[in-house]
Amino acid sequence: MVAPGSPHGLIVYETRLVSTLRYYINDGIPQANVLSNVEQHSFLGYYVAAAPGVDAGGTDRGSGHVPPESRQPLELRISRFAGDGLHEDIDLTNFAKGATQFTLAIEIETDCSDIAELPSPGASRHPLPASGARGNPPIPRCPSPRVRGEGARRADEGQLDRHIDIGFSRAPCFEGNRALFDIALERKESWHLCIDFAPWIDGQAMRPCHRCRSFEVSEVRQKIFLQEAAKIETRESGTLASVVEGTLEQARNDLAALRLYDLDSGIRAWTIAAGLPLYIALFGRDVLTASWQAGILGTEMMAGSLDALARLQGTRVDDWRDEQPGRMLHEAHTGPLSALDIDPRGRNYGSITTSGLYAFMVAELWHWCGDLEAVRPFIDPAMRALEWLDRERLQDGLYTYQTHSKDGVKHQAWKDSPDAIVYDDGSPVEPPIATCEEQGFVHIAKLHFAEVLWAMGRRDEAKKMFEETLALKQRFNEAFWMEDEGFYALALDANGRQVRSITSNPGHCIATAIANDEYVPRVVDRLFRDDLFSGWGVRTLSSQHPSYNPYSYHLGSIWPVEQGTFALGFWRYGLHDRVQQIARAQFEAAALFDFYRLPELFSGHPRDNDHPFPALYPNANSPQAWSASATFCLLQAMLGLYPYAPLNLLVIDPHLPDWLPEITIRGLRVGNAKVTIRFHGESWNVLEKEGTLHIVQQPLPWSLTATWPERVVDLLRSLVK
Repeated sequence: MVAPGSPHGLIVYETRLVSTLRYYINDGIPQANVLSNVEQHSFLGYYVAAAPGVDAGGTDRGSGHVPPESRQPLELRISRFAGDGLHEDIDLTNFAKGATQFTLAIEIETDCSDIAELPSPGASRHPLPASGARGNPPIPRCPSPRVRGEGARRADEGQLDRHIDIGFSRAPCFEGNRALFDIALERKESWHLCIDFAPWIDGQAMRPCHRCRSFEVSEVRQKIFLQEAAKIETRESGTLASVVEGTLEQARNDLAALRLYDLDSGIRAWTIAAGLPLYIALFGRDVLTASWQAGILGTEMMAGSLDALARLQGTRVDDWRDEQPGRMLHEAHTGPLSALDIDPRGRNYGSITTSGLYAFMVAELWHWCGDLEAVRPFIDPAMRALEWLDRERLQDGLYTYQTHSKDGVKHQAWKDSPDAIVYDDGSPVEPPIATCEEQGFVHIAKLHFAEVLWAMGRRDEAKKMFEETLALKQRFNEAFWMEDEGFYALALDANGRQVRSITSNPGHCIATAIANDEYVPRVVDRLFRDDLFSGWGVRTLSSQHPSYNPYSYHLGSIWPVEQGTFALGFWRYGLHDRVQQIARAQFEAAALFDFYRLPELFSGHPRDNDHPFPALYPNANSPQAWSASATFCLLQAMLGLYPYAPLNLLVIDPHLPDWLPEITIRGLRVGNAKVTIRFHGESWNVLEKEGTLHIVQQPLPWSLTATWPERVVDLLRSLVK
């Protein structure tokens, strides 16, 4: 139930259309018994009340207190199904010993609030499921009385018409904002009501796409993905290994459920929202990160995200949106404030990260699918994005950020909260700023994208891009290395001065291979010192820093998305013990959260006797796309799994720990091949294989990350032979 004043409700296109939804039995709210999701789109709540008019009787001597709602119960069961609106089944069953008569009142208030205007959701656990964008066609039902909720929004710039139609399968009487039903039930008799909440979004009708009690997944496109995506299994039970399996399965389902259907490029090419309940929108860097991190599942999210972002690539100079030609999107919101251009978030470009990651993911897609025709449509958008970086953001050999908008995002790198970038004395750093991880993102993007250009016969462009990566790597290590700390500076400020705060950011410099090889062991060891590594993961900021706050968004919390990327970096340099350490910490954390689901972020408290489990960041999204995807990175790093579909090649180098002695990947797709592999410790065996695929156990010589693309291909070709 959703009470007045709650931040929750039915949210469609980032617009809350229903703000209150409560059920009364004779003006009393029944007691909640068990409330839980069933599948990603469905919810079941059991409520009980003492059956009106039935004598509850006394308490039996010696039996303890037996509440009247248990002795003579009337059960209210609410089954809820989200998708193109909301369908609810209301079932009342009389389990009392006698007949009962009562009035069921359903209190409904409609709204047209932008999700950004709602109060903080805090720690509430049971909001209405968020409705997806347009999906299945409506399912025909018998005619029913309907009520239209008010919901128009107007502004000087224009107006919106967003409202909701509410249909009942039985005709109610109305008293204010309450629908009333007079009900009489004999013992064990039941009464059923269907309610459809059908949104109208700017003239387009949406209709709930679920039948009564359809708890199982019914969306055809979602079923196809879940059937085709790789599945991870373990034969262990009651151990951390079973937590790993549960975490990965939950992550797989979460990514499927976050699909933004109205942005589909095809049945097998789609993109996702960043997270629930706050980020029900397209975020450029989020979808790119989540898509490549979850590459083990398949290429559907990569292809769809690349296509969606190409369609929204910057084409003009619009300072209010921080848009420039070639720049890739930061976020695209659909709420009323954005749709009416009251804020610039309807199409905002305030991130430097997306433009580099776009080219990187084109290469990742090619590594997984091996089809140059599949990646060809994304080559020019990637080139334009990299050209924007070089034209607008390259200063003194490094990449900086700075907003041009009065309403813009101040910090436009990985850590984008307003207080994220601070000097070592805690004072704020003002843009323009060059952060260390952004240099790494551009480095790995150009390095891998040069390989794609080479394969496409664009040799001069590939050579030029490769030479640029070498120059960037040299400039980076000269500018950011802090010899006394054995670590990289967080950033360079507008005067080229090092921002010497100790943060998680240099972990990305390991993963992107921009760090000099001789510095890598020292950087990794520093990441695992107690002030950064809490026992549950690497903190965003050292606990010794004056700005440290375990509850802060970027000043001391722990982000699962970082831990997944870091694990791949540690594997890159053969640091398998560190891979296992960070993976174990994350999966043990997952075991403590509902559904084995890692949230967007959690607190940076140390893992000790005083803190046996981590606290939550108060407004953390759960599920969050890139927290879900990070779990697959952890697995990929432990398995040493590297696809190279252009040569029908899968390189593996498993180092499974004692707490995960065996794991099986079923239906792993590399190019046109599909394979099922069971891994044991450092060995493996193929259970099934379809198509041509060469599987080679080989530690990759990652020094090749600074090698001309043709030599990389020659080495991989030698493994096939």
